[in-house]
Amino acid sequence: MRNILRRETPENLWIKCPDSGQLVFYKDVEANQFVIPGSNYHMRMGAVARLKSIFDNETWFDVALPEVTADPLKFRDEKRYVDRVKDARARTGLNDAVKVGYGKLEGAAVVIAVQDFDFMGGSLGMAAGEAIVRGLELAVEKRSPFIVFAASGGARMQEGILSLMQMPRTTVAVQMLREARQPYIVVLTNPTTGGVTASYAMLGDVQIAEPGALIGFAGARVIEQTIREKLPDGFQRAEYLRDHGMVDMVVHRHDLRPTLARLCRLLTKSPALATAPKPAPQVSVEPEVVVPAAEPSPAVPHA
Repeated sequence: MRNILRRETPENLWIKCPDSGQLVFYKDVEANQFVIPGSNYHMRMGAVARLKSIFDNETWFDVALPEVTADPLKFRDEKRYVDRVKDARARTGLNDAVKVGYGKLEGAAVVIAVQDFDFMGGSLGMAAGEAIVRGLELAVEKRSPFIVFAASGGARMQEGILSLMQMPRTTVAVQMLREARQPYIVVLTNPTTGGVTASYAMLGDVQIAEPGALIGFAGARVIEQTIREKLPDGFQRAEYLRDHGMVDMVVHRHDLRPTLARLCRLLTKSPALATAPKPAPQVSVEPEVVVPAAEPSPAVPHA
């Protein structure tokens, strides 16, 4: 709890918009779901804040994730890999880059996985791969849609081939969900690159992107050096990819929750609720709990 509180208190109470240069009070940006009010620039959003913004009443079950070997290759560069992981955990309050929750979205059960870029660039390692696979397995067990918010710089180099193995593992898990005939919805946030883009982040039944998100496999400079041509303006940005058929829609963060709920209803052929639950005031976060085998009651709080 102490780590999470430390993270939510910024060192600087003012934020400079990367797009317009506008200075905005941190609390105003936080209240606006980390969207700069004037320019509509979408800042990065942490895993806990993201889950709060999507689940009914900001309430969900934290899904207990499998333990993995902390440092399988005994990797060391300027620092030991185990020390980098410890630092990231202390700074973010997360165990690894992916957090998985199970709860209700406008009354319907859903499983949601969120990659947090603040944890080592949202890099895909064994722990993150296990989290995605476990979330997909839970969605199959509960016969519910699976939504993933992708944000990553790619595979985690400190785990070498073991990191790259998560690409086919997560792809197989997505196929399991598909065979169970449950929706798989991907929300691409800024940035989504590398091995994540080459695996589960591009396999959704519906591909959504946030405005201005950088989405691609290799960087623009590498591509230009390879093909020896100048890339068009806006290349690898969400709007460019939508216009060229790579993503289905670009959705403002304020509209994400109703859009996801509508897609889940459409893809599961479920009727809309007469009155959908509205988000409640802020709820504190507790340690992870195991999702029970039986269907949980929608009123069980996360706090």
